Amino acid sequence: MQQNGQGQAQSIRGIQNGIAILQLIAALRSSGVRVSLAESAEAFSAVDLMGIQDREEFRLSLRATLIKDLKDMPTFEKLFPLFFGSGQPPEMGGNPSDEMTPEEAQMWAEAMSQFAENLRQRMERLMNGEQLSRAELEALGQLVGLNQAENLNYQNWMSQRMMRAMAFPEVQKAMKELMEQLKQMGMSRERVEQMRQMIQQNMRGIQEQIEQFAGERIAENLSEQPRGENIDNLMNRPFEALSDSDKQLLQREVKKLAAALRTRIALRQKRAKSGQMDAKATIRASLKYNGVPMEIKFRNRIHKPKIVVICDVSTSMRFCSELMLSFLFALQGQVRKTHAFAFIDHLESISEDFSGSNADEAIQSVLWRMPSGHYNTDLGHALSNFNDEYMDTLNSGTTLIIVGDGRNNYNDPRLDIFSCMSRRSTRTIWLNPEPEHLWHGDSDMAKYKPLCNEVLKVGNLRELANAVDDLMTFLS
Repeated sequence: MQQNGQGQAQSIRGIQNGIAILQLIAALRSSGVRVSLAESAEAFSAVDLMGIQDREEFRLSLRATLIKDLKDMPTFEKLFPLFFGSGQPPEMGGNPSDEMTPEEAQMWAEAMSQFAENLRQRMERLMNGEQLSRAELEALGQLVGLNQAENLNYQNWMSQRMMRAMAFPEVQKAMKELMEQLKQMGMSRERVEQMRQMIQQNMRGIQEQIEQFAGERIAENLSEQPRGENIDNLMNRPFEALSDSDKQLLQREVKKLAAALRTRIALRQKRAKSGQMDAKATIRASLKYNGVPMEIKFRNRIHKPKIVVICDVSTSMRFCSELMLSFLFALQGQVRKTHAFAFIDHLESISEDFSGSNADEAIQSVLWRMPSGHYNTDLGHALSNFNDEYMDTLNSGTTLIIVGDGRNNYNDPRLDIFSCMSRRSTRTIWLNPEPEHLWHGDSDMAKYKPLCNEVLKVGNLRELANAVDDLMTFLS
């Protein structure tokens, strides 16, 4: 009977591994690795021959049969542990409170009382060395758009967004403050250092757990990706989850969307020519008919707006801002004047780049001058640059548009300058790809929002296109 049970368990494990091998093959193909049907069959034959008991032999047998080109080796090595595990769970540091004396436990309780309830709960959980449950990981992934990510290059980026969603940066900062306070309260340096090391290990364990989950989910998404990507799906996919080939497809799509927008705006302006009756013009026209109003004159309601747009072109915002600039370039005929600026750690005027006739050349010129890199975004400094050199571009006929995620790396957000800019403009609109529940940590978005007339979420191309359409509808 016992042998029967063991045989069933082995059979179930064999089926699970077979499914995982098929998923691995699909993910390899979606990542650009060529795997033929014959090579897939060879992989199953090799596994039958070598077995799955020795994980290293299992990995090597799959690699030998599925990978024929050296350049595809890193892709396999990255995908394999996502389908078959790394062999070991994340290592946690344990619970420092297990070894505390009653006096130290009292100090801990007093020091913790200063923090808000929500933050305190997260800190206590980290202190206890508790890993996240599968349901919690699923919920975090749903919040940040992980279910639509289909590029392993974004594993780290998605992990960071998940940690940001659970206020990980704030918890780390609070833990540092807590350690300092415990020292001041008289807890021994040795005990504080021991606690610090265990908590740091717990942090690393949770971070590894999140990174592993993000990779697994992206790998699953890759294995389920249909051949021939639907453009509608790409338009709904978050910007941060797009591959380079996806971005090229969407850049072409922007030109079509902009052309359609241009047509709609022109029709609206044509219909708007006959607005309210212009009494003065009608009376003047009636003079040649001895005062009889034979010709009714109407006010022309066509109004071409003036726009000032400031785009964040740092790594996280680069593609969103690039698409926004493409829209603006294509819609120049519907706008009286556009003053365009780009920033990462300083502000540059890019209006002169829009004077030509080639949108691609203009935008690439901007991005070449301001390459993405490891320097920190500093929106506050960019606003200071604007205040010093370009504040006169804003007046009562101007719509101010900011394209950015509001993340300022804990620099001064210069709310005083932004408030002045908003007051000088007719309308201030902020386009942000991040949902409101991610506005914490180094994000100053919650501080900027009250100074705006409207904040619109533009996390994918469809949302961005709708925002531009709404914006031009309002302006025209």
